[in-house]
Amino acid sequence: MTAPSVVIDANVFVALVDARDTWHSQAVALRDALMAGQAQLIYFDCVVNETVGVIGRRAEEQKRAEQFGQLLNRLRQEISPSSITWISGEGERLYEQVLDLCLSHEGRLNFNDSLMALFCREQGIRYIASYDRDFDHLFWLARVFDPAHLQALVGKRS
Repeated sequence: MTAPSVVIDANVFVALVDARDTWHSQAVALRDALMAGQAQLIYFDCVVNETVGVIGRRAEEQKRAEQFGQLLNRLRQEISPSSITWISGEGERLYEQVLDLCLSHEGRLNFNDSLMALFCREQGIRYIASYDRDFDHLFWLARVFDPAHLQALVGKRS
């Protein structure tokens, strides 16, 4: 069985970076299971962008702005720039398809989610680590949200 390629969504990435996040323990367990299974973890630039925005806003809203630097350092420790797959430039080429996908899902998938999903379809990437159930409506993309679910999916699809 070939190790799967798995895109990491922003909600999982935020949870990995922020130990106070509700999903932190589950995200760490999921990442560790993916790594143990030798999955190729894929971080898109739009996810990094969204993650920085969320941790910055969260730090400010939770009156812990002084921790933003620590959160950003955790992000840097989690991935290096060379580990980022840069897809935002594909937004121009896929613009109409992205908007059509947003429309067909009545806005539940935002622009970045739709761009990621379409890019995954083009590249044959079948898995996304996410807590966002809206990805469940895409037949070409399986959402992975915990280690047990990962095993069930990978075993079923291989």
